[in-house]
Amino acid sequence: MKQITNKKLWFCLGILAAILLVFARFGLYFWKIGGFSGLSILLPVLLFCAIVSGICTSAFYGAWVYRDCEKRGDDPLLWAAVVLAATPFIGLLIYFLRRPEIKKTCPACGWRIPLRANYCEKCGSQVENKEDNDMIVRQRTNNLRFIAAGTISMALMLICLSGFIASAITGNGVNTDVASNERVWNLGTINMNHSGYHGGVWKLDFRSASSGFVKEQIMTVEDADSQVLYADISCRTVPEGATLCLWLVQGDMVESVDVTNLSKPLEYPLEGFENGKVCVRLQINGVEDVVSEIVIR
Repeated sequence: MKQITNKKLWFCLGILAAILLVFARFGLYFWKIGGFSGLSILLPVLLFCAIVSGICTSAFYGAWVYRDCEKRGDDPLLWAAVVLAATPFIGLLIYFLRRPEIKKTCPACGWRIPLRANYCEKCGSQVENKEDNDMIVRQRTNNLRFIAAGTISMALMLICLSGFIASAITGNGVNTDVASNERVWNLGTINMNHSGYHGGVWKLDFRSASSGFVKEQIMTVEDADSQVLYADISCRTVPEGATLCLWLVQGDMVESVDVTNLSKPLEYPLEGFENGKVCVRLQINGVEDVVSEIVIR
């Protein structure tokens, strides 16, 4: 009995740890990207609710499997862990494919027989099963709350996820204005080789990207009167009509330069800007196989 209690305790602690991990991961992502500037608060809330609802769905279905395994004499902790690890859908499918039948002990010979059996298949003794049938009904009723809670959680997850996807696809609440002071969020994709910002140097290397895709980096101007933005950019594949535009945005100050076909590195003066943070963006419109290095010096 003590061993079963310990297993339940570890099972509950595991679920709590998974939820805390989601909170920590969400908070870390929020801190890493500098908040959700340029994004409607509804989108991260929907995504967060979808993740939490998904965890609750797994937890409730896992609890049902745990209780079902207990009454069937199987390893409840193992199968609950399978459901949590393999997602409820795959985990439940695996469980139902090998779910053992509920059995009881024949009072005459001790042989394990199906719970609904009227006679022992070994000794032939008649077995009274009315109380056993009543027990099945009670167990199903007790475990129904886990199925109901899991189904409700799954419905909430699908609603939140659908709302998030629909909002992202339509662009509602998502800032895509390359001249905006807020963060620009892309609705397309980029085929990246490398992107990094170290020691004030922004290096970006990509193969291709969706038309209008924007990559941005916050850089610091220390002396606007003497410093320049140095940009060494090479576009190796430039289809007809394709462009690569460099944007500098700081408050009301917005400057853009076409850097598609630079014959030499660009040295752009920063006299019109103020000392402090400036957002440097590359707007990709069809160019491919681009290698760039940008630094304020």
